[in-house]
Amino acid sequence: VQLQASGGGSVQAGGSLRLSCVASGSGFTIEDMAFYRQAPGNQREWVATVGGDYGRATYADSVKGRFTIVRDPGKNTISMQMNSLEFEDTGVYVCAAEARRWGRSRLSWYWGQGTQVTVSS
Repeated sequence: VQLQASGGGSVQAGGSLRLSCVASGSGFTIEDMAFYRQAPGNQREWVATVGGDYGRATYADSVKGRFTIVRDPGKNTISMQMNSLEFEDTGVYVCAAEARRWGRSRLSWYWGQGTQVTVSS
């Protein structure tokens, strides 16, 4: 599974950005897709997940009410609208997908390259 995230950039506090992620690869069924982020000197932090079943979304408390993650129906493409950005949202945002090979039951997480989000205060 290959994952490509895009849409990062620099914005002032209070501004908005929209991230996208496309998952590709043959022979896989993709279940949940998610964004994680990592700020300099910090551990990787989970941000939001959108499920393959009906697109149910869950969020970290730190972004709830400000970020919205959605999934294109029937596609392995997600986007995350980030509003009211704060300095603490700065970091490298990484897209991830949980997938299983056809004919297999084991699920594994796959990770893409990150996209930088910088929020200036």
